[in-house]
Amino acid sequence: MTPRPATASARSVDEYRDTVAALLAHLAERPHDEVPVPEALGRTLSADVASPIDLPVFRNSAMDGYAVRAVDVAVTPVSLPVVGVVAAGKPGTDELPAGSALKVMTGAPMPPGADCVVPVEDVQAGDGRIVVERGRGRGEFVREAGTDVRTGELVARAGTVLAPRHIAALAAVGLPTVPVLSRLRAVCITTGDELRPAGAELAPGQIYNSNGIALAAALRADGVEVVEVAHSTDDPAVFASILRAATAAADLVFTSGGVSKGDFEVVRDVLGPLGGTFGSVAVQPGGPQGYTVVDGVPVLSFPGNPVSTMVSYAVFARPVVRALAGLSELVSGETTLLTPLRSPAGRRQYLRGLLTEDGVEVISGPGSHLIAGMAWADVLVDVPAEVTSLATGVPVRILSL
Repeated sequence: MTPRPATASARSVDEYRDTVAALLAHLAERPHDEVPVPEALGRTLSADVASPIDLPVFRNSAMDGYAVRAVDVAVTPVSLPVVGVVAAGKPGTDELPAGSALKVMTGAPMPPGADCVVPVEDVQAGDGRIVVERGRGRGEFVREAGTDVRTGELVARAGTVLAPRHIAALAAVGLPTVPVLSRLRAVCITTGDELRPAGAELAPGQIYNSNGIALAAALRADGVEVVEVAHSTDDPAVFASILRAATAAADLVFTSGGVSKGDFEVVRDVLGPLGGTFGSVAVQPGGPQGYTVVDGVPVLSFPGNPVSTMVSYAVFARPVVRALAGLSELVSGETTLLTPLRSPAGRRQYLRGLLTEDGVEVISGPGSHLIAGMAWADVLVDVPAEVTSLATGVPVRILSL
């Protein structure tokens, strides 16, 4: 790939979001999967699914009771002989003789000739007979074949994200598998000599590695299969080796850290000569950004501060990732600002906010390192680049986290 120069001036948020969407657009052409119905929860149907059978499959009783002819119980009380009993799962019987009753359990086949069921609560039984104390009309407590769904009718449409209720319907019509969108496969790579795994003892200057875990969690929540969460030191050879393995295993690679203009920027140093574009987006947090295509695999490179990484994913990558997974956009909209704020001129700011019935309260500070404070937020407050201050009570746009 021919190297491209780094971006000279800061891009707008919308422009860079469109760039990321175009970079990932080809991933919509990936193949689809056929998965067992019990494993399809949360997956997105890639085609309409029709029922191969009528449901119910046959006429059956909706109650424990007695199958009778409605005409025979039109006037009550009435005494009828019981000609047999049928449980659920047993084959049906011959036609019900006029003036008689057949004891049936819930789900048992209705005998030909019977057109209603008298619940057990409405009869007195003994000596092979019942006394019906309350009559029933034609069709009462009878489940007719196909009244739920007919053979060939839709059970679920393409694009449906399968919830437990869909799994129930698919299982009920006997489908062993369903066609679903294949999951995007992603690898997350964090960088930095200072990062240590959870549980390790921290030496002076070291911090725990949260970005890889956080990115992986965000991706999984958006329907992505995370193949690996890897960590590279600031050694270019180490990063290059991890990158080669990542592009061989994934459809999409995310990196965190190493994209600014300082020393030891291992991501920029390795990916720049491979055609990577690195520069600034007019946003806070998350200004330094980069993207590359390596061996046909898109690589999105985010800055390494924890909040910058998470906001970068939420603003630039999540919309297209969710669309590729067949998931709906997360809620955004307008609400009332409950906290006055200030914002840097020329940069679109995303502040952490807590949504209430009255509006949104800005919480934590704007610092890109304040990840614990972000845990209390459920939205991002979107402050336009041209706005430098906002008073309490004005409308603001929010983006759900």
